[in-house]
Amino acid sequence: MEGDCPQENSLLCLQTQSRTFKLCVRNENFLAHLDFTANLLDNQITKPEILIQRIVLLTLAILLAVLLGFFGVQLVQASDPYVKSVLSLTGNPVQGHAIFQINCAGCHGLEADGRVGPSLQAVSKHKSRYGLIRQVISGETPPMPKFQPSAQEMADLLNYLESL
Repeated sequence: MEGDCPQENSLLCLQTQSRTFKLCVRNENFLAHLDFTANLLDNQITKPEILIQRIVLLTLAILLAVLLGFFGVQLVQASDPYVKSVLSLTGNPVQGHAIFQINCAGCHGLEADGRVGPSLQAVSKHKSRYGLIRQVISGETPPMPKFQPSAQEMADLLNYLESL
């Protein structure tokens, strides 16, 4: 036992090897050895199985947050009564084209290829139906004015824009 402590005359000695700690307390009449394995948090994090569990849990938490955010936005968008009524109607692309010519062609061009305003060709590939409706009625992107078409007129315009 005496060979276990590196310093024979020490009162207290702490010896470490990886995660095992050896504590030797010595005085003239008393000799005690205490061996124990440290279970420190830092050592727990570096264990591969715990690290993998934490990565999986973090990934699941992020995925859940993204899904809740996505469905939350969809729920809010779908709860707008104007949007609900527009999306419940079948639009007429011929009527939508006429509405476009009267209200939009001055800036977006007769064939929606852009002038002062951007080209709207294939716009439905870049914006959702809700995004298109909001763009038309909000007036949030100057210099585009705020339009307030009826639900049927908006359904017609939406159908035309989706045909570009």
